[in-house]
Formats: sequence, structure tokens, C-alpha cells
Amino acid sequence: MSSKHNFFEHIEKGYVTKGEYITIGAAMYEGETVTDAYVKIPLKTLNRHGLIAGATGTGKTKTLQVLAENLSDKGIPVLLMDLKGDLSGLAQPSPGHPKIDERHAKIGFPFEAKSFPIEVLSLSDQDGVRLRATVSEFGPVLLSRILDLSETQSGIVAVIFKYCDDNKMPLLDLKDFKKVLQYATNEGKKEFQEAYGRISTASTGAILRKIIELEQQGADLFFGETSFEVDDLTRIDENGRGYINIIRLTDIQDRPKLFSTFMLSLLAEIYETFPEQGDSGQPELVLFIDEAHLIFKQASSALLDQIESIVKLIRSKGIGLYFVTQNPTDIPEAVLGQLGLKIQHALRAFTAKDRKAIKLTAENYPDSEYYDTTEVLTSLGIGEALVSALDEKGRPTPLAATMLRAPMSRMDVLTPKELKQVIDNSRLIGKYNEEIDRESAYEMLNKKIKKAEALEEKEREQRATEEKKSSRSSSRRSTRQNPIIKVLTSATFIRSIFGILKKVIK
Repeated sequence: MSSKHNFFEHIEKGYVTKGEYITIGAAMYEGETVTDAYVKIPLKTLNRHGLIAGATGTGKTKTLQVLAENLSDKGIPVLLMDLKGDLSGLAQPSPGHPKIDERHAKIGFPFEAKSFPIEVLSLSDQDGVRLRATVSEFGPVLLSRILDLSETQSGIVAVIFKYCDDNKMPLLDLKDFKKVLQYATNEGKKEFQEAYGRISTASTGAILRKIIELEQQGADLFFGETSFEVDDLTRIDENGRGYINIIRLTDIQDRPKLFSTFMLSLLAEIYETFPEQGDSGQPELVLFIDEAHLIFKQASSALLDQIESIVKLIRSKGIGLYFVTQNPTDIPEAVLGQLGLKIQHALRAFTAKDRKAIKLTAENYPDSEYYDTTEVLTSLGIGEALVSALDEKGRPTPLAATMLRAPMSRMDVLTPKELKQVIDNSRLIGKYNEEIDRESAYEMLNKKIKKAEALEEKEREQRATEEKKSSRSSSRRSTRQNPIIKVLTSATFIRSIFGILKKVIK
């Protein structure tokens, strides 16, 4: 029996599934694709998270596209973070190409061109369904971690939220939060001190500076109403296919704080909203986070702890998280250890540091008698990757250098006209794109301050009036002569006295 035949049986046995699955390509042996040696990912294990990694230009984005398409076809909604702006082509079928047909002939099944239902979302002023959340929805703990506050400062944030709850003041946007923060050490200083204790102006000043830093990255556009409901990410179209929700993030690549703020709030909201379901037949929603290093870049240890905690717990809600990045070392080890599916495209070794990183990456994969993992990592071509998944029992599948299938949709962006048509046809635009600025903490405190100022002004006027009256009364009393003095100073009395004195002298 030949080694190639042994390899085929090795892959076939290692990737056998009883339930539904996605075929992402065929395994390769000694640099050649083994037809029909399918590399399959069970839908049951797709909530065990995953990683798509590789050097620039090796095909990571197309792999992401393939996974999103096949998930949609299986009725599983998808959320994609599109930082480079090259995923909108999912809405149009692939025009096809002889090289695509050649690739699929090697894999062992024909190529089929398809378009998919997409929803275009936006965090900023770009066209698309607006994503927003209120400050209240974040809560004091999450907001403090995003702002990287000290324990004392976090306590003040908790007091601010408590004050707003006690006084029924909605915290909707950042201007609401800033207003309450300023009020706590100015006009409302006495009120806060009596109810919650003394609040340091130095601490509120430090918190305010952190909020301004967040605003400078565009967070003022994200905080507010109407809040996005995460259930709208799980829609299915009339053909039973899951919607592919694409968040356009091309204008926030240089604003990692905003990106991590959004991602953390989204994951927290999904975790709070979705019911527990354990290991079901397929996930409820799969999220692909492109340029994943932006989440972890400049993140505080408290923020990293929060992300790691959510990654560990959200699996039981039927949510799969897939991180897309250039190097696995971009992902913290605690998160990397939670990723069941690993699709590793080629890595390039230009320096000693690169070679060391490749050796470390190779150690993350199962041993294989058919591959020298370190060597394969540097020799993979475009659209080829090392794959290690989990079978239906949660065990690692055999390591497979894989010729990946081609995307069924267009591997290019939509034209402005096509993009406008997609956005105009959206059922969510009307629901979320009307900006609402209802009365909240900012307006309510301004009214309270004005009312207090008016009352204080009235009291000042009353005091001034009373003082004026008192002054006039005093003046009248001082000009009215005492009757005794009046008698003593009269001319008749004086003449009488002089007459008596004269008689005495004589």
C-alpha cells in the first residue's frame, strides 16, 4: 500500500462526521493535492472558536469569505469585521475563472458561483446601518475597564451610575456622563457629599480626560440611541440562508480604542442576551474579527481579563469567535488556548525573530508523521493552509496541509452603485439610522442647575429687598426724637433753667 494511499485513509478517517459539516478543501501530500481527501469542519464544533493566520497576501481574507459563505448556506448568520473594505463582494456571485475550475478539479468537486444575503453596518458616518449603544448599557464595570481607571476612579464611576439610577436620569451618551461627572464636584457637590461621600476633583478630572481621549477616536458617534439589538444579527432570509452582517471599519484602523470598545460591548451584550444552549448541532452566530490584534493593542490588563473571560464563557451561548491576524502571537495565550479550529496560512522568515516565531507557531499544531510543520509553514502557496480542527467529540483532527476551495461570491468589492442598492434595500436602516436625542441626564441636570440658579437668584433678591427695608426703617427711627430729650432741649425748658440759676446766684 502506497504512502499516498495511507495518507488518504488517514485524512478520511480523521475527518469523518455524522452530522452537518463544511468542506473547506482537500488535503495535500508532498506538495500535491489529494483529490477527494476532504478536510471537513463539523458544524457542532464551530462554537469552539478559531484562528485564521498568515502573512500578508497568503489568502486569509478569502478563507474568511469561504467560511462565511458556507455558514450562510447552512442557515448560520455571520458577523464580519471588514477593516480593509474588501468583503462586500459577498453580495454578488463570482464571475468564475479557469484557475478556479482547475483548483476545484484538484479538490474533487465542481465550482458553483453564488451571491449571499448581506447587511452593511457602520460604526461611523459611513453609509450603512448605524451601530450604537448607550452608556447605561455598558454599566460602571465595563466602562471603567475600557477607560482603564484605577480602583478609586472606578468607584466614582459606580457612584455616578448610582446617582443617575436613584434620580431616574438616563445615561445615553458621553455628554450625559461628562455632565454628571462635572456636576458631582461643582453645583451638586453638597448633594453628592451628603448621599455618597466626598468626591475628589482630581479623580473626576482624570476620568474626564480618559473620556475625551475616547471621544477623539470617534466614540461620541457610537454612544447614543437607537441602541442596536443583537437579535438583528441572527436573521435568516426567505431561502433559509443566514445573513452575513458586514461592519465597515475602514475608517477606524488607527483608532484601536474605539474598535476594542465596540467589540467588548458587542460580546458582552451577546453574552447577556443569548440563552444558554450548551453544545447544540450548530452555532447561533459566528463572528469573524479581522485584524484581531487591534482588539488587544493598547488594551489594559483589566480589559484583557474581560475579553478572555467572555471568550471562555460565550461558547455556551452558541457563539463562535474567529480571530483573523497575521501571526498567532498577536493573540494572548489565554485566548489562543481556547481556539479549536486553526487555519494557518504561510509565514515568512526574513529575520531571526521571524524564524523563532515560526517554530513557536509550529508547536501549536498536532504532531504529524506526514509533515515537517516548520518547513510546511514557510512553503505553503496562496490559498493553501495548515488546518487543525476538532471532530464531533472535541478531539483534534489530523493536521492537514490543505488546498482551500475558492469563494463562491465575488473576490472584489461592490461598486458604489451596487453598495447603495444593498443599503437601500435594508430593512434595518429605518429602525436604526434615525438619531434620537431624548431628554437624558445632560438636559435634566441643566434644568436642575437652572432651577437652582433661579431659586438662588430669587433668594438673593429677597435678601436684598429685606436689607433695603431694614435700612430705611433704621433711618426713620434715628430721625425721630425721644420725648424726654425733646422736653430737655426745648426753649421754654432752657429758659426756666436759666431763671432758676439766676435766683440761686443772687
